[in-house]
Amino acid sequence: MPIRKFYHHRSFKFLKGLFGFLLIAAVGCFLVLAVVFIFFSRDLPDPSNLEDRAITESTKIYDRTGKVILYDIHGEERRTVIAFDEIPQMVKDATIVAEDRDFYKHSGIDFKAIIRAVWQNLTSDSLQGGSTITQQFIKKSILSDERTFTRKIKEAILALELERRYSKDEILNFYLNQIPYGSNAYGIEAAAQTYFAKNAKDLSLAESALIAALPKAPSYYSPYGEHKKELISRQKLILEKMRELNYITQKDYDRARNETLNFAKVRSSIQAPHFVFYIKAILEEKYGEDYVSRAGLKITTTLDWDLQNIAEEAVSAGADNNDSKGAHNASLVALDPKTGQVLAMVGSRDYFKDSIPAGCDQGVSCQFEGNVNVATRLRQPGSAFKPFVYSTAFKKGYTDKTMLFDVPTQFDTGCNSLGQPQSAGVKCYSPKNFDLKYRGPVTVRQALANSLNIPSVEVLYLAGVEDSINTAEDMGLTTLKDRSRFGLSLVLGGGEVKLLEMVSAFGVFATEGVRHPPVSILRIEDGKGNVLEEYKDDPVQVLDTDIARLISNILSDNVARTPVFGARSSLFFSDRPVAAKTGTTNEFRDGWTIGYTPSIVAGVWTGNNDNSPIGQEPGVYTAAPIWREFMTQAFEKLNLAPESFTPPEVKTVSKPILNGQYVINGEIHSTLYYVNKNDPQGPVPSNPYADPQFNNWEAAVRAWFGAQAKPAPVQIVPVPVIIPAPVPPVTPTQ
Repeated sequence: MPIRKFYHHRSFKFLKGLFGFLLIAAVGCFLVLAVVFIFFSRDLPDPSNLEDRAITESTKIYDRTGKVILYDIHGEERRTVIAFDEIPQMVKDATIVAEDRDFYKHSGIDFKAIIRAVWQNLTSDSLQGGSTITQQFIKKSILSDERTFTRKIKEAILALELERRYSKDEILNFYLNQIPYGSNAYGIEAAAQTYFAKNAKDLSLAESALIAALPKAPSYYSPYGEHKKELISRQKLILEKMRELNYITQKDYDRARNETLNFAKVRSSIQAPHFVFYIKAILEEKYGEDYVSRAGLKITTTLDWDLQNIAEEAVSAGADNNDSKGAHNASLVALDPKTGQVLAMVGSRDYFKDSIPAGCDQGVSCQFEGNVNVATRLRQPGSAFKPFVYSTAFKKGYTDKTMLFDVPTQFDTGCNSLGQPQSAGVKCYSPKNFDLKYRGPVTVRQALANSLNIPSVEVLYLAGVEDSINTAEDMGLTTLKDRSRFGLSLVLGGGEVKLLEMVSAFGVFATEGVRHPPVSILRIEDGKGNVLEEYKDDPVQVLDTDIARLISNILSDNVARTPVFGARSSLFFSDRPVAAKTGTTNEFRDGWTIGYTPSIVAGVWTGNNDNSPIGQEPGVYTAAPIWREFMTQAFEKLNLAPESFTPPEVKTVSKPILNGQYVINGEIHSTLYYVNKNDPQGPVPSNPYADPQFNNWEAAVRAWFGAQAKPAPVQIVPVPVIIPAPVPPVTPTQ
């Protein structure tokens, strides 16, 4: 055999053998890959149901306009899913340039990009990595970030499968709505809100490029971190590549390069915190905590953001001023009495402020705790409770002209008129007025307007404790359940109530007896925009119209309250009638002011969380200035024109004691001498001594007048008031 033939033969056999080896190797590799594919595919999630995949979305709480985000309720993520056509094209283009320029060309794995990334990493700063957008989405949203060979195989398998089942636009939509952008922002909408306080559709080109720069290393590139310079460099690099690849023009590029980026201020993740957590508790009680944190609900609340800011400022400034008086906390609630909608809620002077005193035992010895929402806590209302009692008396037929006696009186029937117990274990009860003065005969109007204690206890006895509680409950109070605890001290604030409920109940007076239950949520929408709940007013007439008008008439009667409060007190507005009631509890533990017009009602509480006394300062000095400041600004902000209360019907009664007379037939007797407390307009009692309170009341009246047959009428004596500028305070009262 010739040498050439021999070598040709040898070469052919070699090539043949090599081909056979390569073929076997290829088949072997295919089989190995097939086995690997099958092995690692066993426990992979099915990518076919991504459209129906339960994506965690944050629930957002908004103000009443739906524009101010008060809070994102979320577990690990804040996310808002938006439609693909709502995402600006420049965002899509910037993302493709930054992460996967051949996204629309490959099938899920881009081998050219892998090689290019390796080379760029060795020779220059790399804009892109080797992973495609499809792979990144799988890694971030379906698998995990663990750096293992196994995870990479699973990632590749799922990428190929995802590309087979979905279009490129669908995959890009998945990515843009689910990829993390830092600061717990997941998806382009959350990123736009977090960094620029705007919706994704409103992003500029420069802002779009900057957000596209974040997914590579969200924490590192955070605009609020130490590497803002590097973030801007990456943003500019993305813009350059967008220009080179003809996604934008030179003019677009120049404008974007020169645009000043205004990042959203780093703020607390929560606005109106006490109100927000009040809302959150309502939602979680109804829907469950897990659902609320994951369902992507949109909660439109009743909160008026402007009024909330006014309220927070008024409470903060007022509490600062009250520190020197020993009152370290304050709370305010305002609502629309015509709807019951809560407009403002400030649970404490500052949710984020350190407790007072430093190092105190939370819930035990702290005079101030910022996270406690006093608006929903139990506190004694002092004389702020009196209007419910007087309303009950009016129900029974008593009038605002009914005569009472502001004289030293013993009200415990187990004690004689001198305050001496008639049996062991009896604790006598002889309340005093706040200023320790007595004014003799007064009308019901004078007693309520001036917040006189002794006549108010008389009114409670006449009205009845049980019936007075019924009235308060009809008007919205829910906390007076154990009625065995309450006696005649109830009218002076002996029962615990909530500020929110008190404000709502006073709103019944403002609406002439119609109760609109307090409401804080206008609308609840699910992640797809379906309305789950929507506010519907549910008014109920709970108090006679004329009685409500009478209470408003008395509480807005500045002339009637002048003897105690002064002509120009903090409760008086020169441009409009405003009804108001103050309250102070024993030992000055609580100070209150609640007041209203037909269109707004607001209440303020002042005191200390641990119920410690606040010094010799009544509610008119601690709470009223805060209330007045809020109301003044609220009138202006809401552009509320002065409104008048409809006057009550003038009723004529034949019984003199109910018509403003106390000298009858030349004699003076206690109110019980002339009325059966349960039927005041009925016949004069034939045996008034049968009433257990009669002897003590009668003795008190006789002692006051010294058994005079025809004494001269006793008028309410004004208490001197010192009026400092700019807003004169009033003489303290309960």
